[in-house]
Amino acid sequence: MSVRELYVKGARVWLPDPDQVWRCAELTADYTGPLVSVIYEDGQGVRRTEDVKVKSEDDLPPLRNPDILIGENDLTSLSYLHEPAVLYNLQVRFCNHNAIYTYCGIVLVAINPYEELPIYGPDTISAYRGHSMGDLDPHIFAVAEEAFTQMERDNKDQSIIVSGESGAGKTVSAKYAMRYFASVGGSDSETQVEKKILASNPIMEAIGNAKTTRNDNSSRFGKYIELDFTHNYSIMGANMRTYLLEKSRVVFQASDERNYHIFYQLCSMAGEEKFKHLRLGPPASFHYMNQGLQKTTETLSGGHPDHQDNFHYLNQGSSPTIEGVDDAKDFGETCHALSLLGMDEKTQDQMFRVLAGILHLGNVTIEEGANADSSTIDSQDEPLRIVADLLGIEASDLKMWLCHRKIVSGREVFTKPMTYTEATFSRDALAKHIYAKLFDYIVTQINKCFAATAKPFRFIGVLDIYGFETFEINSFEQFCINYANEKLQQQFNQHVFKLEQEEYVKEQIEWEFINFYDNQPCIDLIESKLGILDLLDEECRMPKGSDQSWVEKLYDKCKSREHFSKPRLSNTSFIIAHFADKVGYESAGFLEKNRDTVSEEQINLLKSSHTPLVHSLFTERKQKAAPTKVKVLPTAPAPSKSKQMKQTVGSQFRDSLNLLTVTLNSTTPHYVRCIKPNDDKMAFTFDPTRAIQQLRACGVLETVRISAAGYPSRWTYNEFFQRYRVLCKSRDIKRSDMKVTCEKIIGNMISDEDKFKFGRTKIFFRAGQVAYMEKLRADRLSACGIMIQKNVRMFIHRKRYQTMRQAAITIQRYARGMAGRRRVHHMRQTAAAIKIQACVRGWVKRVQYRRLVYIVTQLQAHARGGWARQRYQHMRRVRAATIIQKHVRTWLARQRYRRVMRGLVTAQGLVRCFLARRQLRKLKIEAKSVEHQKKLNKGLENKIISLQQKLEELKSENHCIPGYKEEITTLKDHMKGVEVQLKNSNSRVIELEALVAKLTEQVELERGEKMDVLTEKERAEKENRELAERRDEEIKNLSDALEEAKKQEANKEAEAFLKRKFEAEKQQLIMENSEEKAAYQRLLKEFNRLEQKSETLEEELARVKGRNAHKRTASNVSNLSGVSDNPTELLGQDDASEFSSIMADDDIGYGSVRSRSSEVSDSSRNLENIDWSSPNKTGNSGTTELRIQVPEKPVEDITLVLQLQNKVRELEKERRTLSRKVDHLESSASPTDDPQHAQELIRLQELEMENAKLKDDLTRLRKSIAESEPQNNRVQEFMKQFEALQDELERRREECIQLRTVLANRAHDLRALTQSSYGKDVDIVNEDGELAVAYQTVKQVNRQLEDELKLEKQRHRETETEYKGELERLRKDNERQQKLLAQNLTTKGDPSSANPETLLQSEIMRLTSENLNLQGQVDSQAEQIKKYKRSLRAYAKKLKEAGGPGSKKSSAQGSPYGGDPPDLLEVGGGGGEGEVMPVIRKKEREYMGMFEYDRRDEMQIIKVLIYELKPRVAVTLLPGLPAYILFMCIRHTDHINDDDKVRSLLNNIVNGVKRVIKKRHEDLDSTVLWLSNVLRLLHNLKQYSGDKAFQAENTVKQNEQALKNFDLSEYRQVLSDIAVWIYNGVIKLMEEKVQPLIVPSILEHEAIAGLSGNKPGGMRGRAGSLARELESPVEPQKALDLLLKEMTQFYRTLAMFGTDPELITQVFRQIFYFICAGSLNNLLLRKDMCHWSKGMQIRYNLSHLEQWTRDMRLHEAGVTDTLAPIIQAAQLLQARKTDDDVHSICDMCDKLSVSQIIKILNLYTPADEFEERVPISFIHKIQAKLQERAEGEQAQATLLMNTKFAFPVRFPFNPSSIHLEDIELPDALPLSMLKKV
Repeated sequence: MSVRELYVKGARVWLPDPDQVWRCAELTADYTGPLVSVIYEDGQGVRRTEDVKVKSEDDLPPLRNPDILIGENDLTSLSYLHEPAVLYNLQVRFCNHNAIYTYCGIVLVAINPYEELPIYGPDTISAYRGHSMGDLDPHIFAVAEEAFTQMERDNKDQSIIVSGESGAGKTVSAKYAMRYFASVGGSDSETQVEKKILASNPIMEAIGNAKTTRNDNSSRFGKYIELDFTHNYSIMGANMRTYLLEKSRVVFQASDERNYHIFYQLCSMAGEEKFKHLRLGPPASFHYMNQGLQKTTETLSGGHPDHQDNFHYLNQGSSPTIEGVDDAKDFGETCHALSLLGMDEKTQDQMFRVLAGILHLGNVTIEEGANADSSTIDSQDEPLRIVADLLGIEASDLKMWLCHRKIVSGREVFTKPMTYTEATFSRDALAKHIYAKLFDYIVTQINKCFAATAKPFRFIGVLDIYGFETFEINSFEQFCINYANEKLQQQFNQHVFKLEQEEYVKEQIEWEFINFYDNQPCIDLIESKLGILDLLDEECRMPKGSDQSWVEKLYDKCKSREHFSKPRLSNTSFIIAHFADKVGYESAGFLEKNRDTVSEEQINLLKSSHTPLVHSLFTERKQKAAPTKVKVLPTAPAPSKSKQMKQTVGSQFRDSLNLLTVTLNSTTPHYVRCIKPNDDKMAFTFDPTRAIQQLRACGVLETVRISAAGYPSRWTYNEFFQRYRVLCKSRDIKRSDMKVTCEKIIGNMISDEDKFKFGRTKIFFRAGQVAYMEKLRADRLSACGIMIQKNVRMFIHRKRYQTMRQAAITIQRYARGMAGRRRVHHMRQTAAAIKIQACVRGWVKRVQYRRLVYIVTQLQAHARGGWARQRYQHMRRVRAATIIQKHVRTWLARQRYRRVMRGLVTAQGLVRCFLARRQLRKLKIEAKSVEHQKKLNKGLENKIISLQQKLEELKSENHCIPGYKEEITTLKDHMKGVEVQLKNSNSRVIELEALVAKLTEQVELERGEKMDVLTEKERAEKENRELAERRDEEIKNLSDALEEAKKQEANKEAEAFLKRKFEAEKQQLIMENSEEKAAYQRLLKEFNRLEQKSETLEEELARVKGRNAHKRTASNVSNLSGVSDNPTELLGQDDASEFSSIMADDDIGYGSVRSRSSEVSDSSRNLENIDWSSPNKTGNSGTTELRIQVPEKPVEDITLVLQLQNKVRELEKERRTLSRKVDHLESSASPTDDPQHAQELIRLQELEMENAKLKDDLTRLRKSIAESEPQNNRVQEFMKQFEALQDELERRREECIQLRTVLANRAHDLRALTQSSYGKDVDIVNEDGELAVAYQTVKQVNRQLEDELKLEKQRHRETETEYKGELERLRKDNERQQKLLAQNLTTKGDPSSANPETLLQSEIMRLTSENLNLQGQVDSQAEQIKKYKRSLRAYAKKLKEAGGPGSKKSSAQGSPYGGDPPDLLEVGGGGGEGEVMPVIRKKEREYMGMFEYDRRDEMQIIKVLIYELKPRVAVTLLPGLPAYILFMCIRHTDHINDDDKVRSLLNNIVNGVKRVIKKRHEDLDSTVLWLSNVLRLLHNLKQYSGDKAFQAENTVKQNEQALKNFDLSEYRQVLSDIAVWIYNGVIKLMEEKVQPLIVPSILEHEAIAGLSGNKPGGMRGRAGSLARELESPVEPQKALDLLLKEMTQFYRTLAMFGTDPELITQVFRQIFYFICAGSLNNLLLRKDMCHWSKGMQIRYNLSHLEQWTRDMRLHEAGVTDTLAPIIQAAQLLQARKTDDDVHSICDMCDKLSVSQIIKILNLYTPADEFEERVPISFIHKIQAKLQERAEGEQAQATLLMNTKFAFPVRFPFNPSSIHLEDIELPDALPLSMLKKV
């Protein structure tokens, strides 16, 4: 590539300009000869043409960089590295982009903006933490981070060198660097060293900074601060070294300058009472009030000048104030900093007294004495007395030694007065010396406060030193400053060269030595032997030495030096050629400033001060001299104090500078060059002339020159390929070896091999080569663009022509079609009109006809209707008249009949009365005739009359005896059956009573079960009592009747006999009553047994059905342990099945382990396994046992058993028929009344014999069947059961026969007794009707019993019918299965004939139907069981309240376990040996929802639940289980009202949680676990607090469980605070895990291929950081997946531990805000990310997060709203940026602040040259539009988002639906000390 290829028409170059330093111009023609034709714009905007003459190609004007490189972060990334390129790039960044920092290789160039910028906050520090210098935009924090990282990685000390001229911002840069170190290296000690380091800044600024013409806060001293770090790289201490304090400023200030800030701050507090003693009082009291701008001051302050104008040392600069600076406020900050650094108020007061003394010392008036060689001070001088008072010395002594000095000559001492000039100089020297001592003292105190207790491991030094200075008059201070800069520049040049060399060696490329400026000769001129400093010290030692003699020596000794020269027109100055420029120094004052002498008498006077601080200031050196290692020669005489040689200022400065250089060389240096943009201190105003001077002076251009001499442009192979792939062909690409591919690309472009070098990982280019390649790339892209445009335009025009042609054809087609359609439409309209006319006319005629017909029809209808209504009304009137006549006539006839009947009755009555009176008269006459006879036979007649009446009654009743006899016989038959039933019932009642007693004991033990038995017993007892009362009443009635009969027949023997008979009958009735009662009890017992048996059969039937279904339901799933899978048999009482069914569905509460499920074998039993034992086969306890056995071999067929059962039913039916016949025969007439009675008896005997024969046949049949199948256990068992039933039937039949015989005999005896006593008048026995009453009573009782028996039989028959149907279905199903099985067995040998599908389908259909039926039965039975449980609980509660039957003793005796009931009861008793019984869990009692514990076990509970609880265990528990357990313990303390116990428990809980979180704060699972539990405990305290606000969703039981005695609202607040603390810890952990993934996943992840926006990079590229060569912890292509994976893991962890959904939403809202803030802050600090393609990538990456929130159902909670800022930033990068888009962009970016929008627009860089830059005018329009927003000032000034911002934490109340009484202690937690109450 030749020069002529670059200097072509259109190329832009730089031309020198006297005003702008460099001016941009454009070539108007290709360069061919010595002239270069250019065109440019002058200052007025006029375009001018000029021909520039060049001598050779080396003198050609510098080329301008491509626009794509303008504004780069690193100057070394520019293709053309030269002075105009550097200057223009800085100007563009500073003025257009408001970027004050720019990299230049290893140097950070900082331009003072003269404006506060929001780029130094904690968010900015966080953004730069962990990033190397090339990652983000240039910043002082990036340099600080680079130093801190290298210290950590390389384990080497670091240093940051901040330099620049006054006003360039050195102090601010150093301050921000230290702030960064204090933030990232925070001390772990309690002293908080980092805060003290930051607090030292206001102190040092107050005592060391002053206002100058160039800077309002200029540092007038140099300082080097070492920050000491521990092995953990946290700050442990610091040390400060100062250099060359400008002491002359204390006594003199140039125009428009000020003294040190501390004096003005102190004067601003003069009016305060605290500082009255300093007497900084009213202006009138001071001597030098007429100096300074008093009039101006009075004008500004309204006639009241400031106190600082009262002092001579403060008003010489005539600029007492600084705009925008409040000295009083700054003084407060200074005092606060002094206090923070350990200086008490007393020490501060002494310091202020010294400072005030210095001010007053300047006001001491010195006058000339009597002669010219003397001076004097007025004895009444007020400032003199004030100085003496403030410094604690005598005023007379001070007056003496200010005007005199002591001269020692031999042994004589003379006192010599000083002239006015000497006295004034002595006073000023004393003031400077005092201030210097105070300055050193404060620095020493600060170092003491910074001092570390242990030896530091590493340190980072920050050097804030003055830059190169040159003024009109340069004195000793400027000489020392420039000398220091020479030393630092030398060290800088060596370091830059070293880094360049290391880079080339590392990349293994050939390199040549680079020549750079060596300023060692200049340094030798100053510090070598016979150099300037050596000659100065020599002249200072001369008694008569002067500045003039010293200059002459310089002219003589140094004239041969290259860098030294003498001015032509001056003999008192000299010139030194420094590296930056030539500087002329005026020799006046050099010797005196170098000596820095103070009168010994004045020093001694200050040593004698009564003020401790003043005394220590001047004795400190002597105290420190003792421990120093000084070599002492014993032979040398001790010199006097006056003769001691003092080291000069120049020597001290040289030694300290050499020490500083050694320190810097031992560290890794980092450079910050501060630039002052203008001298007017205007914000963001760039003066190129001033800037270029400083760039030359600070070494930036030297760095550029060194870089340009080598290979400044550096690319990695991948980056180069991605950028310049367009310049190669596809066949040249070898993706497996990018180096070979890049070599082919470069070989085709650059022929000169010296212009590039291939390194190990990078390609190195000479200056200008990148611009050349960019030109080739732009040309290729332009050619491609033209080709694409050509084809696209061709395609567009072709498509347009085709579209127009197609449109014309279409229009023609549609036009022709429309014409045709119109013709057709006209024809259709004509035809339609004709059709419509025909239809209308026809319709009109039809309407007329229908209207006429309708009218005629209506007339006919109305006429006929009127006639019909008339006829109807006539008929109604006729019928009504007829009815009225009928009723009237009836009434008249009835009235007539009644009158006649009343007359007849009256007549009959009168006649009969007449006849009766006549008969009465006759009887009276007859009675008078036989009166005596009646008296004699009075008793006999009465008896006869009575007997006759009885005889007549007996005769009349004798006719009814046959009917009564039949009824009595029928009743006897019923009575016999009832007696049998009563006997059975009585026996059953006895058994039930025993069972009830035992069950009552079990109820006492089991707390709430089997209460139905107790209820049945109570009902039976109540009925028995009612029956006994009725019997007693009947007996009483019979007794009364017998007593009446006894009284009437007392005189007759027959009556006595009858009485005995009736007594016997009464006893018999009583006995019968008892027997009936017993029979009823047995019947009731049998009823209960049959009912229990029915329930057992139902259960067994359900088990048989469920054996094949294997459906696990709530009734057959057991949580019990210890159940064996081996076949077992269940032996239990009558209620065993009920007990087991209840226990099977027992809710044992919430288990501890979620995954624990007890695998229980299926409890289904076959119906064939039921032992149908007879009721008389009972154990010792007299209860019936139900035996279920599992046969070893299943029965193949049940048909035989069913046949036997049917046969038994038929025989039973025949037996009942015969029994009815027998009853009928017995109820027939007695043998005395019925002659056929004998025959009937004979027939009855024959029938009985026949019945016995049939029974014998049936017995033999059964035996033969049993013998035929001896192996069939079921048949054998059935036979045994049938024989037992037959024996029971025979026994009961014999009892019935005996009862009938007894009744018949008693009836016969009664009849015989009656006939023998009364003859045929047997009716006299029942003359009072007592037998009928007794009979009716017994009849009613029997009917009642009969009804109950019928009801029970009906229920039994229904149950039996149901079981028969079920057995029949099972039999058919068994036969079907056997057939299928047989078919399968037969086809097993023949695979071709096998049909397993049929078998499977049949089995599936059967199982499906069974499952449906069983499911319905299970549901209904489950509901019944639940009802029974509730009833049992209620009865148990009542029984408990009533005391319950039995006692502990009876319980112990009744239970096989004895004592308290165990938790697990074994069903069945007397099981066989070796049988494993199934274990059933005991039904839990009703708990109160609390845990009782001993206070001594409190810490053990806390240890188990809090300290030792691991997340892996907690995840298997009920979410929040520890919180539930702790709250139940709290409830118990509330229940017992123990104040100390609840306080101790709550305090231990709080302390335990805090301790666990502090110990495991880095474990996310632990923190989330306790966040969930603390919140659950908080919710429980609210839910059960009793407040109505928290009881809205509680149940009645939960409201009853509320706390009664304690108000724990304060502890709720404590728990809430702890929850907030844990929440913040969780957020911090999540942020730490997410933080390294944010930038790679959101910003760097490139999911859309082909949108890379890589641009040319320099030395400070992202891949080429010199400070950190570490790869990213996460690959960008995998980062997004890892981020989503982490988020998913966070979500699962939160959900796994039962965190409230509202809290999960808050957590991810905070995390998404952190992601947004981190990514947006990084984007705002990365220029390489701000282009449209990256905006598209970012938006695509954010869409994955939005989709994740939708997948997790978090999008509705507004979680993604926190991503709005970064989304809008991505949209802003993609949006068009024209003037028409201003409003849309402002509306779109409503979530971004003004600073953020402007920053993004400033950072926006086109991806290539074909995209235009964002115009400055557009940015200004955006800024003006955004100012209209109604935002606060802080929002407008905010640049970075606050990553520490946290949304308000809210814990919504979330009540629990879990009942406390259901909580169970898990096995995983050893909490045996807790007892559930």
